[in-house]
Amino acid sequence: MAENVEKRKGGFEFKECAIIRKSTGKKAVTLRELRSLLVDISEKSIYYHIYQYFLKQELSEYTNEFARWAGEFLEERALAEQLSNVDPYSFKDLASLRNELLAVLDYYHEQFPESREVARGHEFYFEESVTFTFLVGVKVRNLAEFLFGIKYVDISSIYYHFYEARVRHGMDDFSRWIEDSLEEKALAEKVRAIDPFMNSLDRIRDHIVTAVEQTVRSNMEVL
Repeated sequence: MAENVEKRKGGFEFKECAIIRKSTGKKAVTLRELRSLLVDISEKSIYYHIYQYFLKQELSEYTNEFARWAGEFLEERALAEQLSNVDPYSFKDLASLRNELLAVLDYYHEQFPESREVARGHEFYFEESVTFTFLVGVKVRNLAEFLFGIKYVDISSIYYHFYEARVRHGMDDFSRWIEDSLEEKALAEKVRAIDPFMNSLDRIRDHIVTAVEQTVRSNMEVL
C-alpha cells in the first residue's frame, strides 16, 4: 500500500516510531511447546518477534527472536540457522510466514525428535506490540537536505523507513523516494543493495550517508 506522506511531490518527511511491548501470557520451554503455541499465537506476536526484531540496536547472527532463542538458549545451532534463513519479506502475508516457520520446526523435529528444555529464566515469552508512528518535523526536498536529515533523525526513523516500509509496499522508503522523486536511479539501487539482515541500524545509516555523500559530490563535480 502506497505511503502518501513519503510520496508527496517535492519532499520526503521523516517519521519515527515508538513500540510498546505487551505480554501474551504464553511461554515455551521446549521446541515442541514453541511449535504448539506458534500454531495459534496472534499474528501481532509473530510480527513483533520477526519484523520488529530489527529494531534492536545490536548486530546479531540471528535475524529473528525464534532463531535467537533456538541458538542461544536451546543451543540448537542448526535450527537457529534455518530459522534465520527465513526471509520474512518474501511472504505475502503473516499466515504464509507462520506456515513456513512451522514447516522449519517440523522438519527439524523429524531429524532430531528429542526436545531439549531450556534452563529456568530462559523461556521463550510470546509478546505483542503496539506501534506508534509520528512525523518529526523534518521535511527534505533534495539530496543535500536528505543527507542532513538522515544523519540526525532518531534511529527509529531508520528502522521505520528501511524495514517497516518493506511490509507496507515491498521496498524501503528511502530508495523509493530517491528514484521516484529525485530520479537518482543509481543511488536508489545502492540503497536497495544494503543487506537488511547483515547490518545494524547504525551501519545502515552509515551506508546510506556514504552513498548519498558520493552522489552529492559527483553531482557538484558535473556542475
